[in-house]
Order: sequence, then structure tokens, then C-alpha cells
Amino acid sequence: MGVIKRYMAFVTPYKKQIALTMVIGMIKFSIPLTLPLLLKYVIDDVIQGSGSAEEKTSTLLIIMGIMLVLFLVLRPPVEYYRQYYAQWTGSKVLFDIREKLFSHIQKLSLRYYANTRTGEIISRVINDVEQTKEFVITGLMNIWLDMMTVLIVIAIMCTLDLKLTIVSVIIFPLYAFAVKYFYGRLRKLTKERSQALAEVQGHLHERVQGMPVIRSFAIEEYEQENFHDENKNFLNKAINHTNWNAKTFAVVNTITDIAPLLIIAFAGYTVINGSLSIGTMIAFVGYIDRMYNPIRRLINSSTTLTQSVASMDRIFEFIDEPYEVTDRPNAKEANHLKGEVEFKNVSFRYEHTQEEILHNISLKVEKGQTVALVGMSGGGKSTLVSLIPRFYDITNGSLEIDGIDIKEYKARSLRNQVGMVLQDTFLFSDTIKENIAVGDPEASFEKIVSAAKAANAHDFIMSLPEGYDTKVGERGVKLSGGQKQRISIARVFLKNPPLLILDEATSALDLESEHYIQEAMQKLAKDRTTFIVAHRLSTITHADQIVVMEQGEIVEKGTHEELMNQDSHYRHLFTIQTLN
Repeated sequence: MGVIKRYMAFVTPYKKQIALTMVIGMIKFSIPLTLPLLLKYVIDDVIQGSGSAEEKTSTLLIIMGIMLVLFLVLRPPVEYYRQYYAQWTGSKVLFDIREKLFSHIQKLSLRYYANTRTGEIISRVINDVEQTKEFVITGLMNIWLDMMTVLIVIAIMCTLDLKLTIVSVIIFPLYAFAVKYFYGRLRKLTKERSQALAEVQGHLHERVQGMPVIRSFAIEEYEQENFHDENKNFLNKAINHTNWNAKTFAVVNTITDIAPLLIIAFAGYTVINGSLSIGTMIAFVGYIDRMYNPIRRLINSSTTLTQSVASMDRIFEFIDEPYEVTDRPNAKEANHLKGEVEFKNVSFRYEHTQEEILHNISLKVEKGQTVALVGMSGGGKSTLVSLIPRFYDITNGSLEIDGIDIKEYKARSLRNQVGMVLQDTFLFSDTIKENIAVGDPEASFEKIVSAAKAANAHDFIMSLPEGYDTKVGERGVKLSGGQKQRISIARVFLKNPPLLILDEATSALDLESEHYIQEAMQKLAKDRTTFIVAHRLSTITHADQIVVMEQGEIVEKGTHEELMNQDSHYRHLFTIQTLN
């Protein structure tokens, strides 16, 4: 299968460890195969053989001594190393897959995250990847060991009695039929169950994050019903899977149970007629157990492998999610940008089936200028600035920085030249120091403190119980909105980029917080090309250009004085806000 071939690319680096595990496994499985032969020898040659009771006892003690050495001295370390290397290899493969998936996650477009629930992504990285571990341990090791065990047992049985061996393997075709019939549908049911579990996880993750909203609107009962529906869907998929799985085990185990009955009947008949020794019959029954136990494990492994392959389907389906923003083969590093930005007839839509969000935008911004984008909500202001760091690629036209189309730059290096302060500040559940260091992970503590001081954040940080080592909680829940915003500004001070984007950075703050942040942002914007998406027009009167946008188009642009001296949309908006 293609999916297995792709998965093997992650396994190949550990082929030596897998080979070693299989060699150790063969030793481990071979030791118990001596027991039926030993039993035959004891019955036919020791108990029923010639010699005195003392001689027979002495022979029996020697044999038991040898077997004790095998089982007490040799087998324990063999079992330990087989288990250790099998689990080690499986864990390393899963480690590599998750590394690959996280790298993939960081390259996916923001559009993908807008359309996909976080919990579903987490489910694929955690649950589905973990499910594939059995493919390594069972599929690449145990199955081959079980198959080798079956072949060795059949070879030994052939040396004991050929006819009895043929009777022993006569029902093998039934296994092949059972596997072909049951396991195709089982893979489909397993994939459906995994998807339903991912949906539950996605729903739960979303609701846990939104618990303040649930509480504030007192909709606990409504949300309980929603969760019940998601959970019930998973239950139905799980029961369908369980039902088919149970049928599979019932059929397979019935076939397995028939085999010993056939052997006992045929062997008993041949012993009665004197053509088979009792020891050989007992050895055969012992080997039947050792042959059909691996077969039973092989059939059970088919269930496990079916689940693993279904999880592989989901993993590679996720890996195959295309990147919308990719570097050209000859793309160059965007180092030491001056910050001249020009939009040339830029149009943009989020999906090919949707209408354009931006229409023929043309705008030129000189190095070090501050440009404010204003207008009613939904006018396309935030979408326009999100094109600068290539969060999305434009549909038509071109966007140039320092006279070069931004598609000529490597996207990551371009983003490294852009600092962003957004309305919805995201903080990691780490310390304040680590959150500021996002701007430059290699920065010294002195530089972090300096950035915090520039952002007017140092004083409130030092008033906290653990200062810069204070953990902020998930999404910065322990801090106020103004405190979180100042930390986000400190990040940008630490990053020190030539381009700056401030997207509604003060719209949700109280007046005191806004004062501190406005002061910090003015320092931050000095000598940088700055784009400000503003709601409060009083905060952008100093801008070199004010651009008014409506329905994805630029309808006006100029300085505050120029626009106020005209009968403009800007003047109308400014007047309304001033009166309020």
C-alpha cells in the first residue's frame, strides 16, 4: 500500500535496531519450542525406555538442569532486550513523525487554521501517531517472528509425522478467507471512529477555551446537549467498530479452536492402531498450541494493523495538506530591509469561490513613514496588512518591499523583518521573560529588561511576586489586557524590525492602559515604516498618511489636516468620534 510505503520512510533509519530485535526475538521464541520435544523424549525414551529407576531419575535431573539454565539464565535477558529495543524503536519512529508534523503545522496557512478546529489537529498528532506504534512493534517485528515460529513448528512437526502435519495445516485457507473478508471493512470503520474521536476532542478543546462565555451566558445545559451529540456520534462509531471486531474474533477463534480437535482425533486414532507413540502424540498437541497461538496473534495483529493503517491514512491526509505560501526555488533572504512598501493594483480573495476582499489597492509608503488605515469594520484593513508578512499571497497585482516583489524573498526571513502588535494578544503559558524572548530567543536577560522598559512594562512586571519569572497562565489569563499588550510590544522592541504593523492594538483598553501603550508604540514606531489599523481616530492624527478603506477599496488618503479640510469620509468619522 502507498500509505505503508510512506510510513516506512520513517522506519528505515532504524532498520538495524529492528533486525537486532528480530534476532533476539527468534532466540526468545525458539526456547519454548524445545518443550514438546523434551516431553516426547521424557515419555518415550526415559519413562518408557529401558533402565533402572535411578538411571531414569538421573537422566531426568540432567535434562531439567539444562532446561533451567535455558529458562532462568538465558531467557530473561533475551526477553528484556527484545522488549526494550522494540519499544525504543517504536518510540523513536513516533518521535520523528511528530517532529515532521509539528514542522508541517508551522508551515500551513492561517486559512487552514481558520477552517480547522485545533482539537482535530491535536488528535492527529497525538492519538493517530500513537496508534501507528503498533505497526512498528507488531507489523515489523512480531508478525515476522510469529510467521517464523509457525514455519519452524511445521518443520519440526514434519520430522515427527508428515500425515499429522498435513491435518494440522488443512484449515489454513479458512484464515485467509476470514482476513480478506473482515479486515477491509474494519479499516474503514476504524478511520470513521478516529475521525469521530477527533471531532469530540476538537469540540471539547473549543469549549474549554470558551468556558467564560458559556458561564456568562448561562448556557451550560445547551452546551451539555451539544457535547452529548458529539459524544453520542463517537459512541455509535465505536460500537459499529466493536461489533465488526467482535464478529472477526468470533470467527477466527472458532477456526483456531477446531484445529486441536482434529489433531487429537486423528492422533488418538493412530496411537490406538499402534502407528504413533504416545510421546509423539503429546508432542504434536504441544506443537499445535505453539503453532496456533502465533496464528491467533497474527489474526489479532491484523486488527491492530488495520487500526494503525487507518491512523496512517489520517496522518498522511494531514501531511498532504498543501502550503498556500511557499518559497520560490531561487528566493533570497530578506536581510536589512529599508522598509519602502508599495501595493500595485493588489486584489485578494480568501477562496477561489469567494468574492474579492480587496480590489485594485495601490499605495506607496516611504521608508520610516507611518500609515494609518481607518474605516468601518469589514473594510479590508486587517486583510491588507496581513499581506505584508505573506500570511496570505495576493490574488492579483504585486506587493513590493524595497522595490522587490515579496514573493522573491523567503517567507520566514521576510516575517523576521516585520513586527506585529495585534488587538488579540496571545501569550504562552510560560514566564513573562520567556514570552518577551519570543522576539529574540537568543537575547540576554539585560536586553529583555531593556525591551520591557521601552514598552512601559518593567514597573508592573517587578510588582509581580516573581517578577520576570512569573508564569502568566494559559493565554496570559493572569494579566490584564493592558499588561498583555505591553508584553507584546516588548517582544517587538526586542525583535527590532524595520517594518511595524499595529492592528487595533489599543481598541479594547482602558484610558490608563491606552496612555502607556500609545507612549510605547510611538517610541516603537520611530524610524520604522509603520502600518496602524486604528479604531480610535484620535490616536493616529500624527500619521504621515491616513488611508480610508471601504468595502476593500481605498476611497481617500492624505494627512489628518488635508482630510479634515475636505468634505471627506474621514472628517465625518472623526467628527462623530469627537462628539461621542
